[in-house]
Amino acid sequence: MTHLVVLVSAHDTVLPAAALPALRGAAAVYAEGVPWGDPPPEAVPAGPVVLVTTSPTSPFAAALVAAGAEVVRNPAGTALLSAVSVMDRLRSPGGCPWDAEQDHKTLRQYLVEETYELLEAIEDGDRAALREELGDVLLQVLFHARVAAEHGEPFGIDEVAGDLVAKLVGRHPHVFAGGDPAVRDARSQEHRWEELKQAEKRRTSSVDGVALGQPAVALAGKLAQRTGRAGLPADLLPTGEDAGSALFAVAARAKLAGEDPETELRAVARAFEAKVRAAEKSARAAGVTTMGVADWRAHWPG
Repeated sequence: MTHLVVLVSAHDTVLPAAALPALRGAAAVYAEGVPWGDPPPEAVPAGPVVLVTTSPTSPFAAALVAAGAEVVRNPAGTALLSAVSVMDRLRSPGGCPWDAEQDHKTLRQYLVEETYELLEAIEDGDRAALREELGDVLLQVLFHARVAAEHGEPFGIDEVAGDLVAKLVGRHPHVFAGGDPAVRDARSQEHRWEELKQAEKRRTSSVDGVALGQPAVALAGKLAQRTGRAGLPADLLPTGEDAGSALFAVAARAKLAGEDPETELRAVARAFEAKVRAAEKSARAAGVTTMGVADWRAHWPG
């Protein structure tokens, strides 16, 4: 048996299955960066040892690798078990009082807020913020699943994940079922997805399942897209001189042209906001404290 370096995260609650035989046959087991186990010695012992570490570049880990140690790590997704464990702790007796008081309704606002913060990170191209906001959205999933399990609803996080796996496998027969002649490219896969969804959910209307609570521009675009796929003539979409009809028409045309009206409008709005801030900053630098029409025009970015 050779030395073994087991890479884990600081909060991992399980070890890779490949490490178990080595643990049984090791002369010694050391740990660094995790809250258990003996610290490593100054030098590598003669007998086969196992090091559980959060840092593959630590001196002892590097020495083991130089001595021919095998390196193993948990497969992707293992840290999700730790996230579930933390949520369990927070909601259990002796956990967090605020977390314990939340339910599906009180958590709604945070789901919306975290989703928009994630969208902002994507729009800004901020990779660090993207990582953080994805975690915050994941927290909402864990929270709702835990609340559901506690209140007698017939599911928890495992059922949520299991349903997702079944959906992804069932709607990708071209990947998991040996092929699907209806799928030739990304566009045909999109149509096939909708067909499978309609059959799976036994929907009777082309607009069944459209989230009516989404922002109005996104809602208008989605309705136009769904009805367009169902063959609705474009002249039957809402028309009129009022602002609502005009906005619907613009959103519908954009979606039918393959654009995302919600994203397009957000981009314009954020660019406008940036110009407002730039003009105000320029005016302040020029000693202007109260901006009039002439000041706005003078300091407006080109």
